[in-house]
Amino acid sequence: MEITTVGIDLAKSIFQVHAVDAAGHVVVRKALRRAQVAPFFAKLPRCLVGMEACGTAHHWARELMKLGHDVRLMPPAYVKPYVKRGKTDANDAAAICEAVTRPSMRFVPVKATEQQAALALHRTRDLLVKQRTQLVNMIRGLLAEFGIEMARGLRHALELAARLSAGDAAEVPPLAQRVVTGLADQIGAVQIQLTRLEKELLAWHRDSDLSQRLATIPGVGIVSATALAASVSEPERFRSGRQFAASLGLTPLQNCSGGKERLGRISRMGDRYLRRLLVVGMTSLIRRAKAMPTSVDPRLPTLLQRKPVRVVTVAAANRTARVAWAIMTRGGTYRAPAATAA
Repeated sequence: MEITTVGIDLAKSIFQVHAVDAAGHVVVRKALRRAQVAPFFAKLPRCLVGMEACGTAHHWARELMKLGHDVRLMPPAYVKPYVKRGKTDANDAAAICEAVTRPSMRFVPVKATEQQAALALHRTRDLLVKQRTQLVNMIRGLLAEFGIEMARGLRHALELAARLSAGDAAEVPPLAQRVVTGLADQIGAVQIQLTRLEKELLAWHRDSDLSQRLATIPGVGIVSATALAASVSEPERFRSGRQFAASLGLTPLQNCSGGKERLGRISRMGDRYLRRLLVVGMTSLIRRAKAMPTSVDPRLPTLLQRKPVRVVTVAAANRTARVAWAIMTRGGTYRAPAATAA
């Protein structure tokens, strides 16, 4: 019996394989160690291989594609309905094997190594920003115990730490001063690493034509543009800009019953990092719209008069996602809407 479809449940060291023939009969059901995966698939004739789009999935997809197999990645949420009974590695592999053959299944494009390298910069930068925020909050909390209120912002934290190290805060015990100074030194080290990463992102942005075109969208900076360019491999697989926005969780949930349709809040499903970047960028754009209404899309100030700020921010992020999809699929750069006659 010749194997036609294989489902593989990925892990760190033990991989579960479930293989069937053309009639759907189980041919192989076994666990493989990491070193056994490549030799096992090298002996198989060309077949359909399904995996969940999780950690290391893109690496293994590239390796198996080199061996001539047709590899398809699937979102784990779409595979879950095919799991029978309890959750085990064997059941997960069987569910993957069944799900990959469904004609209505949606697949995740395999990322190139260059894209994953750019995303590694983004993940590291995001981690360092969180660590920097934790350190600043720690300093603020420690000083509050001695009646010192620190203004919000990184600059104020570093300035106050410098005062402490110079001995200008007599109300703080020397031991606490040394602790705060040590935390401030950590913030400085993190800031140096962030500066290096941002230079790497800038260099990647300058080498990417797509990233430069995406950066022409108002509210989309270098960080958001490079993240979009590195994350979205095949934008044409989305039929419309709305479908792309839905993949980022920026479209409202639908509740339809008895012919009545009700729209709720946004789904928040999909790529959380891209969604957060777009919302943060639109938050900055909304602030500019309040200060200088003539410098932004005229629809924004009008919408702010009728809707809450947060609703307008998310709506602007939704629209920006659609514009980004249009640029990625059709080329060109952002064109500001023509002003309507009063």
